[in-house]
This record gives sequence, structure tokens and C-alpha cells, in this order.
Amino acid sequence: MQFGKEDYEAVAAAIRAAEKKTSGQIVCVLAHSSSGYVHVPILWAVALALFTPWPLIDFTQWSVQRIFLLQLVVFIVAGLIFSWMPLRLLLVPRAVQRPRAHRAAIEQFVVRGISRTKNRTGVLIFVSLAEHYARIIADEGIAAKVPNTEWQTAIDALTAHMRTDQIAAGFTAAIDRCGEVLAQHAPPDGSPNELPDRLYIM
Repeated sequence: MQFGKEDYEAVAAAIRAAEKKTSGQIVCVLAHSSSGYVHVPILWAVALALFTPWPLIDFTQWSVQRIFLLQLVVFIVAGLIFSWMPLRLLLVPRAVQRPRAHRAAIEQFVVRGISRTKNRTGVLIFVSLAEHYARIIADEGIAAKVPNTEWQTAIDALTAHMRTDQIAAGFTAAIDRCGEVLAQHAPPDGSPNELPDRLYIM
């Protein structure tokens, strides 16, 4: 992932421009991965190590000590191989990845203070690259007024750029769309800017 200073500035500028038309707040978070999935290499290494002795017991005359040593080697080597992040992610089912990414989005919504704004009209744009996950979470002050289909257009714009590795352009497109929605349902009311206009990378 290439993300330079000009990309940060483009996202920040898009947030400032969008928030001029609304009392709402927009926060953007980009995660390389929503979880380290540290248990995955261990589980697979254990499984392979436990399987290793059985064919050796049946088809060789190896000593117990030799089989145990090989079992230990298999565990260590498999653990190292499965620790490679691209392979590790391939071993994690989508049914596990999506809830992890969703939980990370909710955590960022809370950590970034979006739920503590005055009018409760904050919006989080969250992307997790490893899980191919994108989500917009709106606070209760705006979520009650806006159907999910309106946020989906922002997600579609975001993911369309992400497919061609245009991350900054994807965020700015989503920010522009979210700004339009917020301007319609949460017009300016003189409230101060409560949250930093920036992209967080985790």
C-alpha cells in the first residue's frame, strides 16, 4: 500500500470541504488488518504436528524419540510458514474475517470519539484492507434519518477506487458523498469542529 503525504492532505482537505456544508463530523480510518489472527499459525502447526506421528508409526520402524523430534520440527516450521500474513489470511474463513473487521470498526467509532459529538451526527468511514471490508457507521443523530441505501452509494464509490489501488481517491469520493448526505440531514448550525480532519491509519 502506497500512501504519501499528498494522499493524507487530499483526504483531510476533502473532510474539511464536506464539513463546511454540515454540522456533522466525518472520521476516516484505514486498517491494514482488523486482527493479527495470531492463533491461526499455532492451530495449524499443532494440527500438522499431531498428524505427523501416525503414518510414521504405521509405516516405519523409527524410534519414539526420532518421531517426537520430527514432530517438534514440523510444529516449528509450520508455525513459521503459517505466520506469513498473506497465507495466514487465506486460512481464516470469511465468516471469521468479517465479524473481526466489523468489531474493529465499532471499536474505532468509540475510540475516535464519534459518539461524543454534540449533535450525535458523526460518521465513520472504515476500511480494512486485509479483509476487503468497508463500512460506514453513522451516529444515532443521523442514522435515524438516513436509510442504509444512501450510505451504500458512498461505499460503492469507495470500493470502486480501492479495486484499482486508488485508496486516497476512494476515501475522497466516499467523503464527498457522505458530505452531501450530512448537508441534507444535518445542515450547519454554528457548531465548532469537534474532531480532527484527518485519516487515521492502524
